Amino acid sequence: MEKVFREPVHDFIHVENKVIYDLINTAEFQRLRRIKQLGTTSAVFHGAEHSRFTHCMGVYHIAKTITDHFSLHYPLEWNPDENLVTQCAALLHDVGHGAYSHTFEGLFDTDHEAVTRQIITSAETEVNAVLRRVSPDFPEKVASVIAHEYPNPQVVQLISSQIDADRMDYLLRDSYYTGAVYGQFDLTRILHVIRPVPDGIAFAINGVHAVEDYVVSRYQMYQQVYFHPASRSMEVLLKNLLARAKDLYPKHRDYFTMTSMRLIPFFEQEHSLQDYLALDDGVMNTYFQAWMTCQDPILSDLANAYINRHLLKSIQFNEATEMDLDVLRQLVDEAGYDARYYTGIHSNFDLPYDFYRPNAKSPRTQIEIIQKDGSLYELSELSPIVSSLTGTIHGNRRFYFPKAMLENETFTDHIKNDSFCPIK
Repeated sequence: MEKVFREPVHDFIHVENKVIYDLINTAEFQRLRRIKQLGTTSAVFHGAEHSRFTHCMGVYHIAKTITDHFSLHYPLEWNPDENLVTQCAALLHDVGHGAYSHTFEGLFDTDHEAVTRQIITSAETEVNAVLRRVSPDFPEKVASVIAHEYPNPQVVQLISSQIDADRMDYLLRDSYYTGAVYGQFDLTRILHVIRPVPDGIAFAINGVHAVEDYVVSRYQMYQQVYFHPASRSMEVLLKNLLARAKDLYPKHRDYFTMTSMRLIPFFEQEHSLQDYLALDDGVMNTYFQAWMTCQDPILSDLANAYINRHLLKSIQFNEATEMDLDVLRQLVDEAGYDARYYTGIHSNFDLPYDFYRPNAKSPRTQIEIIQKDGSLYELSELSPIVSSLTGTIHGNRRFYFPKAMLENETFTDHIKNDSFCPIK
């Protein structure tokens, strides 16, 4: 069999294995059509309406391209029996993402990676039923790839490393849909020079500049898109909105039963896998619109701000100025806003590239470059550009507050006197 999916980033995605096609048609995977890939980012880059579904399809396509290439050109270094487990893991790597997942996770203590493994291994899911047709232990094999526990490091690194099928797709896809052209890189060249090696994957020396460009593109996308202050403002609004609802729930159960029933298991901290899968971005947005008419003025105001994109403003702070944030919160309170729900801190940091540091808290795989004599060199040893980014953490911490506070002279004077970074 062969099914062909047409899409804008990779043009055609070919599905030739019935297992893959049946996984795509499961309820759990189809749910990803209703989960935005970039969450609140579409409030800033309005084209960013693409879904987790489209991303997972793209990751599958890249993984299939690589495994087919390995099977054809590197029969001694790569076992073709690994093709299906690699492609399934690529397709399903994000199947556990929930509605507004990263913001939701922090408030309700969920973990999309753990949910992904649960969807794959739980006998109650359609995904598990499809995988068990391959073999009784196949679901556990796929889950172990995602958990970085699969015994073949080549498979693991194709799905999760500093340059993997996941990252390559989301950089190109997010660049396309946001219109941020600096996220582009030469995927075709990278897929041509990728090689299987005993400890994982590596790249031929004649493709070093394409790999270098990928690292720089990743850095640019994080700085210009993923860390955009306005998108982070929407995340703070969303977090505070859900926090207010969670705090109101114990005394207003009937109201939330009527307006947002599927959130109740999370308010009560007793949710099942099916409760989790019943939520998506559309369901959440419907609840937020219902809350816009709530009699609680804070919940209704925050819901209105989120739905109608009334952004919070922000300042960048550091260790020297952090101690003054309590004064700013007090001024927000005195102005008639509850600082618990109308202020917030959002921290974003990224390490664009690092070489392997075995003693680090979370050691990273490094990008290996194969010389013509077969020797391996770490990427930053060959690239001055990558070397300048290696081991360097980039990002900032921002304090968010109501826009109306910019009209409060005491508040703005305090910001100026303490030399906070410019308001965004």
